[in-house]
Amino acid sequence: MFRKTVRGGVHPCGHKSLSNDSPIRYFPLSDTLYVSMQQHIGAPASPVVRPGDHVLKGQLIASSQGNISAPVHAPTSGRILALAEHTAPHPSGLPVLVATLEPDGLDEWGALNPPSDPMALSPEEVCIRIGAAGIVGMGGATFPSAVKLNLSLNSQIQTLIINGGECEPYLSCDDRLMRERATLIIQGILLMQHAVQAREVLVGIEDNKPDAISAMQQAAQGSGVQVIPVPSQYPMGSEKQLIQQLTGIEIPAMSRAAASGIIVHNVATAYAAAEALYQGKPLVSRIVTLSGGAVTHPGNWQVPLGTLASHFLNRASGFNEKPARLIMGGPMMGIQLPDLNVPVIKGTSGILALTENEINHTNPGPCVRCGNCVRSCPMGLLPLEMAANIRSGELKKANELGLHDCVACGACSYICPSSIPLTHLFNYAKGELAQQQKARQKMENTKVLAQRRERRLERQAKEKEALMAARRAAAAAKKAAQQQKEEA
Repeated sequence: MFRKTVRGGVHPCGHKSLSNDSPIRYFPLSDTLYVSMQQHIGAPASPVVRPGDHVLKGQLIASSQGNISAPVHAPTSGRILALAEHTAPHPSGLPVLVATLEPDGLDEWGALNPPSDPMALSPEEVCIRIGAAGIVGMGGATFPSAVKLNLSLNSQIQTLIINGGECEPYLSCDDRLMRERATLIIQGILLMQHAVQAREVLVGIEDNKPDAISAMQQAAQGSGVQVIPVPSQYPMGSEKQLIQQLTGIEIPAMSRAAASGIIVHNVATAYAAAEALYQGKPLVSRIVTLSGGAVTHPGNWQVPLGTLASHFLNRASGFNEKPARLIMGGPMMGIQLPDLNVPVIKGTSGILALTENEINHTNPGPCVRCGNCVRSCPMGLLPLEMAANIRSGELKKANELGLHDCVACGACSYICPSSIPLTHLFNYAKGELAQQQKARQKMENTKVLAQRRERRLERQAKEKEALMAARRAAAAAKKAAQQQKEEA
């Protein structure tokens, strides 16, 4: 039974059957891989190899830097051709630093040294090994998993929730992963439970994935892990919605789930953790859904990181027709790609090639005050009021209405009969507010520096005046002593 019905949400056509019927296939190595140094939220990884170096599969090629970062490993054995910029998987098309790797065809692993009993490790050691494996949030957020686990270990976590919702249309990579590799996922979940010392583990899976639910329940028998079906309703895969559905707890605004004793990780993240600790393998590939009406052969492939999207799509499938839109991720929260000259990264859950019939080309019209956006908002916000304030330049008022709580799920834009790009407006406003905050912080820092300089100059002036006074007093004393000597 479902523990609680959450507010809002929409029911877009899933299109899951396009890709979820066939088993996961292994995508062959490309002639060249472009391994990005920025595959995670936070500071980019710093290369530790040079052009000309030969590397083995799984070898460290870039180390993490800063408090929030993740290392990068070679997805196969071969030679580093270059360290140079390449187009990033981002709508801007701006470049990022990549290591260009020429595979040698041997796909030879470096030394794999998994611990004899991962569950015997301390929670801190589990976190260290997950961090060293370069594991990030595989649901798309790409936050370094070790950082999240470490923060949670100090927060007295009671409940570990594993997100198997996969509510985005078209995507089925997590579904196939749970069907085919449930045992290893459960092992990874238990490792994560040990890492944060959680008392209970809940796995939420949308009820439109009966085979995945069955496989996970069977694998979880006797482990204490509870596999719970949840309603098929977008955005059920969003952290706050899944928490409320499974526990009845509503995470307060401007608060982290850990503050309420809860942590959420994705099923693919748990799988990667199990591979790292039970097999010694760092994160060098991931399951990617290839789908959309323009694709000839949709499905799910395990793809080496650094594979160009163009090579993946053309070799795995090809097109029925010219795609009208290319998306990395899901159609609701994914990013539109300028082209396919971008590499697969750790956060690439899917590559979609959509036809004209699958996208909405309707020009935005005036708001008809239907209230659909209000009813669909999972955060209980007032999208139409926020949008009106943003359009009139009243960003502060929009923020007071809860803009900071918007999770950019796109439910309001999807349900709007006037096709108003509400989510784009909210993302724009968030960006502007962030810039304004940055400008205010810069002004405040400048003010502090100016005040420090003024105090320093005042102090120096006083010290100089005291020094001059001392010199004058010494000179006067010397002169008086000289006069006394002459008079004597």
